[in-house]
Amino acid sequence: MTKRGSLAQVLCHFDPDVDDRAAVALLLEVGHNDVEQPVHRHRKGQLVMALRGGVMCEVPQAMWMVPPSHAVWIPGDMPHSNRVTDNARLCFLFVEPGAARMPEKCCTLAISPMLREMILYLAAQGPDYPRDAAAGRVAAVLLEQLAMAPVEQLHLPVSDHPRIRQLADALAMDPADRSTLAQWAGRLAMSERSLARLLKRETGLTFGRWRQQFHLIIALQQLAAGRPVQQVAGNLGYDSVTAFITMFKKALGRPPAQYFAALS
Repeated sequence: MTKRGSLAQVLCHFDPDVDDRAAVALLLEVGHNDVEQPVHRHRKGQLVMALRGGVMCEVPQAMWMVPPSHAVWIPGDMPHSNRVTDNARLCFLFVEPGAARMPEKCCTLAISPMLREMILYLAAQGPDYPRDAAAGRVAAVLLEQLAMAPVEQLHLPVSDHPRIRQLADALAMDPADRSTLAQWAGRLAMSERSLARLLKRETGLTFGRWRQQFHLIIALQQLAAGRPVQQVAGNLGYDSVTAFITMFKKALGRPPAQYFAALS
């Protein structure tokens, strides 16, 4: 089943928990990113798969980016919100608890072409497909294969600590801000050492590593939306495109053009 419109408009009329089918899929064409889907939860686990554009999911303690040919797995009953890039095409797969051996924590999964086509097939059948027909058998194979999908580290650990949130919000407003740890500490009325310890304790990362991961998430979102590499590098405050590409390749194993070509 394909739905078109804003993310909030479409999903406010769709309840994945109305029955106990093992898996139900929904294909969405999002014309514009006017409203973020607010924090919500449902009994079923949810797979958020990007077909075009990108999706950013926020769950407690982390933000997850979904570039094309990947998906974020959100376990059932976990509060989360979603925001998509302009003109995105995405698919939601809702999985009944216990129907598949899915990860117990939120994670990003690499989606093979076979998995993608099975999810799209299930979406085309609508949410009330016959359980004992072909769609039901496809759903069973899909869930078996999905449980073996590779996990990738495309997330940013965050925290409810007010100073960490203040830092994350400020960088979200101005990703090109290249202030040092000492400068951020001054803004947050902390010592440099205290801020370094707080970041490490709350996120598990050093300031430099955390900001690089933040930039990677933003870069994936902007590149998935079709912005050129030169513009993305400038938006993130890199002195040169080469420096940005080096960071990207070190983090994901390939430069941006090759990375996205491999996903198509």
